[in-house]
Amino acid sequence: MNTPRTKKSPGRAKNASILVIEDNPDHQILIKNAIQQSFSGVEALVFSNEQEAVEHLRECALTGLRLPKLILLDLYLPEREDGWNTVEQIKEIGSDIAQIPIVVFSSSAHHEDITESYERGVTSYVVKPTDFSEWLTYFETLKDYWWETVILPNTSSSLY
Repeated sequence: MNTPRTKKSPGRAKNASILVIEDNPDHQILIKNAIQQSFSGVEALVFSNEQEAVEHLRECALTGLRLPKLILLDLYLPEREDGWNTVEQIKEIGSDIAQIPIVVFSSSAHHEDITESYERGVTSYVVKPTDFSEWLTYFETLKDYWWETVILPNTSSSLY
């Protein structure tokens, strides 16, 4: 007999963060606002370039700071090779950080961008919405999937 699955996992989002790597200031604002409206108690750590984001993750690995639960990565930073290089750098930091899901969040729907991103180890690829209501819908879906459906590894240096 199947027991009903509860949508909420107690304490799952408590003190959690999402690391966002996005070079477009307008998209940074949209993403931050959508996260605030969709995720209760989740901090958006927004970085405008890959160097700052990778340095933050390295600091987390070295000092035991709380790791983000999810990474949203704009592929074109400003070139797609920058996004792919960021994925490689993140995966090389260490096993705890390599287990954090990386969702490429791009304006590009080009087949080669999608295929190459998966070949380089991203967890998901999503095309960015075009208006704020679509951004909110996307982040509600993101929350339902990553916070309430999927079970992620509990890394040793994270406190979520």
